[in-house]
Amino acid sequence: MTPRADNWDLHWTEYSESSIANPAVAMRQRLIERLLRLGDAPARVLELGCGTGELAAHLLRHHPGIELLGLDVSAVGVAQASARVPRARFAVADLNQRQEANFAATHAVCSEVVEHIDSPVALLRNAKAWMQPGCRLVVTVPGGPMSAFDRHIGHRRHFTPADLRQVLEEAGYTVRECHGAGFPFFNLYRLTVIARGDRLITDVAGAPSFLARLVMRIFALLFRLTTTRRGWQTVAVVEALP
Repeated sequence: MTPRADNWDLHWTEYSESSIANPAVAMRQRLIERLLRLGDAPARVLELGCGTGELAAHLLRHHPGIELLGLDVSAVGVAQASARVPRARFAVADLNQRQEANFAATHAVCSEVVEHIDSPVALLRNAKAWMQPGCRLVVTVPGGPMSAFDRHIGHRRHFTPADLRQVLEEAGYTVRECHGAGFPFFNLYRLTVIARGDRLITDVAGAPSFLARLVMRIFALLFRLTTTRRGWQTVAVVEALP
């Protein structure tokens, strides 16, 4: 079967404003920063699937001494990221195919990418060329049931911790931890998204409405009270092998 083609240039044009306001994005930023353990030492951080640069901006705001390279298949996403975070470097790259690497990351992030990929093992194997041995990689993927919006933006599948562990091990990584996060309020947020159905696709195109902003602000406060070991946000910390 021919793999589905996702139009991420169109998606980032339509949904970048709502993505910035999305409380789940901010929750993941805090989770990823904690798990990366950047500290104060110089670090070279690779972001696989950098989108429009929200995570890069967060990491550089809290760790201004790092060197950061973001890769994405979307030229629109890379252009927006470059404008948002001029201190980082961004490039268009499709790691579904082998690419010539010019970066040796000490730390890496692959957040909300693998669920969009027909062959996630191949992508993660190709990504190792951009990492030095022992690179600490944080991966996040959605768990729980899919929404209509998830399908609209090309989710192939959602992952339990066991599912994600299997993919990472097949790709040649040493898994240090793999678990859920976000319980109970992230689960409740996801149920709200699912209940909205196809209407959410138009709700979040362009600038979010007043009601949407209000709901997202409420969840942003609630997400501060979630757990880091259970929930429908699946997360793993791994090391790249030589």
